[in-house]
Amino acid sequence: MSELLLLLLTTALINNVVLVKFLGLCPFMGVTKKLDTAFGLGLATTFVITMASGACWMLENWILIPFDISYLRILMYILVIAAVVQFVEMVVKKMAPELYQALGVYLPLITTNCAVLGLPLISAQEKHTLFHAIMFGFGSSVGFTLVLAMFAGMRERLALARIPGAFSGAPIGFVTASLLALAFMGFSGLNFN
Repeated sequence: MSELLLLLLTTALINNVVLVKFLGLCPFMGVTKKLDTAFGLGLATTFVITMASGACWMLENWILIPFDISYLRILMYILVIAAVVQFVEMVVKKMAPELYQALGVYLPLITTNCAVLGLPLISAQEKHTLFHAIMFGFGSSVGFTLVLAMFAGMRERLALARIPGAFSGAPIGFVTASLLALAFMGFSGLNFN
């Protein structure tokens, strides 16, 4: 149990996919203007990454390695991820049409999110078990959602603040993102032993 908690905390905070590994920066900067939209995309991405991590592990260990076709890894992972995203898109459109409209083009673009592809590749490189691959994907995507929500909240506050003209728009976003990354670097000093 403590190993599971350690894995979740490590992937969500210490090795955060956005602020430490710099994966998933497109939705980080593009969807974080409103908190509800950022949180909705974070939840959709969490589901996609968790499902894709398990499915890609099975694909890797049950098909690619036994048939010695590991050179098709990226292509096959993209196909699996596209199928999962298509499923999520249909569910969101049916269950939450407002969120579907708010996310717009970013929902189908989860397929091309480098975090969604990068995490199963990292999991394959580290030779995780199926359970660890799923927990690695889940913990990383929870960290992704956390960072999206925090950054969206900060950007909503910044929209109300008086900012010098040279910093308005994207520059203040990058400054805020860098300060958030520095704050998350503080978690690297945590010792769980």
